[in-house]
Amino acid sequence: MGQNETIENMRKRLIFRSGHRGTKEMDIILGSFATKNVPDFTVEDLHVYQELLNESDPDLYNWITRKEDVPADKNSHIMKLLLNSSFV
Repeated sequence: MGQNETIENMRKRLIFRSGHRGTKEMDIILGSFATKNVPDFTVEDLHVYQELLNESDPDLYNWITRKEDVPADKNSHIMKLLLNSSFV
């Protein structure tokens, strides 16, 4: 979150970024997840989610579909929430 960015602007930016990843599958998965969950995230949760969005689509997709284990350093409470979402 930039110095002048409000929490609401950060939420809007993360929701937009989640739905515009570059691969249709991740647009749908992360877009749906963000629309449902980001409005209720704390500032700390938003930062954790923002870091998660920095991961590549292939890595995220493989973790979400459980083709690969989530690396320990990426297995945050937000990642666990994403893995337990109903659309996965």
